[in-house]
Amino acid sequence: MARPEKVSEVETLKDRLGRARAVVLTDFRGLTVAEINQLRARLREARVEYRVVKNRLLRIAAREAGIEGLDRYLEGPTGVAFGYEDPVLPAKIIHDFIRQMRKLETKGGVVDRRTVTPQEIRALADLPPRPVLLAQLAGSIQGPLYGLMNVLTGPARGLVVALDQIRRGREAA
Repeated sequence: MARPEKVSEVETLKDRLGRARAVVLTDFRGLTVAEINQLRARLREARVEYRVVKNRLLRIAAREAGIEGLDRYLEGPTGVAFGYEDPVLPAKIIHDFIRQMRKLETKGGVVDRRTVTPQEIRALADLPPRPVLLAQLAGSIQGPLYGLMNVLTGPARGLVVALDQIRRGREAA
């Protein structure tokens, strides 16, 4: 018979896993309480929730939420960052913290209900911000359009130049 507080914790974790756009699992060994609180404060500012969880309870919640492949990352102490809005933000904050403290480690995670490796979390953290990505996309769309416009206006521009040279030649004569 399962204890009610554990059943409640599994339900809470299942709800968070279902709502989260990104979940980053971390191994927080070596961090002091003050450093964990500092990480939590940074995450809280970005509306990302960080909790230390029991692996067994998270395993059950993930299975009930329909998330496959998370078991291999549930070894040792596990801290979980739940990002509900921006799927990139938890990874960015955690990797900035790792660069600063050099103690925390990512284990893996879930992005849009798909299990991802620590390398994929790192790649996600290294993505440029969304406005930069949108500007790059606009530039890549705009470049070929400018090229096409130059090609299409080339004959008309050539005709104008030729007519101007004919006019100058007549004026000179």
